[in-house]
Amino acid sequence: MADISGDADERRRSLKPLRRLFPYLGRYRKLVIGAMISLTVAAATTLALPLAVRRMIDHGFSASDSSFIAEYFGMLVVMAAVLAAASACRYYFVITLGERVVADIRNDVFSHVTTLSPSFFDTSQSGEIVSRLAADTTQVKSAVGATASVALRNVILGLGAVAMMVFTSPKLSGLVIAAIPVIVLPLVAFGRSVRRKSRLAQDTLANATAYASEQIGAVRTLQAFTNEKLVTGRFSSAVEAAFEAARASIFARSFLTFFAIFMIFSSVVAVLWFGSRDVLEGTLSPGTLGQFLLYSVFAAGALGALSEVWGELAQAAGAAERLTEILAERPAIQAPAEPKPLPAVAKGAIVFDDVSFSYPARPDRAAVHGLSFQVMPGETVAIVGPSGAGKSTVFSLILRFYDPETGKILVDGIDVREADPVSVRERIAIVPQDVTIFAASARDNIGFGRPGAGNAEIEAAAKDALADEFILKLENGYDSQVGERGVTLSGGQRQRVAIARAILRDAPILLLDEATSALDAESETLVQTALERLMQGRTTIVIAHRLATVLKADRILVMDGGRIVEEGTHQSLVAKGGIYARLAKLQFETGASAFRGAAE
Repeated sequence: MADISGDADERRRSLKPLRRLFPYLGRYRKLVIGAMISLTVAAATTLALPLAVRRMIDHGFSASDSSFIAEYFGMLVVMAAVLAAASACRYYFVITLGERVVADIRNDVFSHVTTLSPSFFDTSQSGEIVSRLAADTTQVKSAVGATASVALRNVILGLGAVAMMVFTSPKLSGLVIAAIPVIVLPLVAFGRSVRRKSRLAQDTLANATAYASEQIGAVRTLQAFTNEKLVTGRFSSAVEAAFEAARASIFARSFLTFFAIFMIFSSVVAVLWFGSRDVLEGTLSPGTLGQFLLYSVFAAGALGALSEVWGELAQAAGAAERLTEILAERPAIQAPAEPKPLPAVAKGAIVFDDVSFSYPARPDRAAVHGLSFQVMPGETVAIVGPSGAGKSTVFSLILRFYDPETGKILVDGIDVREADPVSVRERIAIVPQDVTIFAASARDNIGFGRPGAGNAEIEAAAKDALADEFILKLENGYDSQVGERGVTLSGGQRQRVAIARAILRDAPILLLDEATSALDAESETLVQTALERLMQGRTTIVIAHRLATVLKADRILVMDGGRIVEEGTHQSLVAKGGIYARLAKLQFETGASAFRGAAE
């Protein structure tokens, strides 16, 4: 994940990251206004109670007037009804607001993540990103919903109670106000500690979640190597670290709550002692002291509640900060302000002109260096070479997942850096070696190649890729769920689904990364025939590890060390006796030996 900016320490000491939520709140002003009105009515009703209590004590009891007392108790019932209705409305408005805001944040974060360049994911764990989408947004929901409303209610109640205390008895209020700095300043200091510990707890939990996500995704490999104890032990350690971090945060919040409640109510007791002396001296009525006492309890309770809420808001601020970090990430690959349009009629011409590139995660090692070649419209070019030669990097650069450090790449005569990346990618279909199959139906997986394609088009593409024959044997045919990562399909079946997806895309440029590598001999022959039909009239670049798949290519480019070291047809390259000839000899001899061994 990207580093936190330089002012992170300052942000950790405050609730400033929560300011990023204001634009989301602004979208739902009616809910905000409804919540504020409900909060205000509830607080005002609560603050009116001590006034009724004072009049009842000073006038109702002294006059022994039972009807007076009955009327006041009747009014208290009415006030209770108003308070209950206002509280119910407050709950509805704030909880709905919290759910709505968090839904928007989740959408925005996920949408933003899908726009980030592959270089971001080269150094980030997908499990941690999912943790931020799930756990952190839940923290924010709590803050925007219940926590924020409780905080606002107690702020209004506390300020109102202090104002009424001053109105009721300026003398006693002076004692209370003088004690506020003694209470508040330590609260702020403790709050900073809670903020830091909350962020640490959230980061530690995200690490544990990321590790679990990775291992669950590779559960077959995990079990095949009988590493259950190793993995569970490591996850247990990660969970224990998350627990210890959370416990430190909880302890800090607990101590914060203890200090706040003890100091606040100690000050109330001190005020009550001074007030009782004034009552005995006749300078203060019992009802007035009761009114002041209730207001001081309200104020103390509000401040005590705020001390607890502060810790929860600190956790939410930590979560908001982590979400903000993702939203602050800028894609390394972006469309220029005024992108050049690609030609209306796509030809599929590709040119690499003195291209050099190093992956951001390995800046000291050039993946390709001084790479120059061109592919004519409709031409089929195969790229071969040893592992690490830079073959897959060529595909990544054509798709503009990365930009070259020097040189340029042209598609139909336009530098891809001057074009909209989406426009470039819309002209490309790819069949990767490591096929991605989604936890969806077979129809949806093929339809991913061209959203909006009709059922007939999807089924036609499946037939061309020879995927139709096994899909129809599934329980629900094209509507059968294929499981996460296509676990219910064989490797060859997954490859054919990917080929069908590329066929459906019907793009002028076709990138094949050993597209038939996972197929048996019979299926490979049939799919190769289908691919040859698909390749007609299209520019095709084939990355080949098995040289048998490139014999019919118009040209073969041999890469080594990020450069093109040989170029020609199969026959001409074999005749040269270079790298290609050596690779061909190794593969064909190995294949022949294996064939003879099987025959024997």
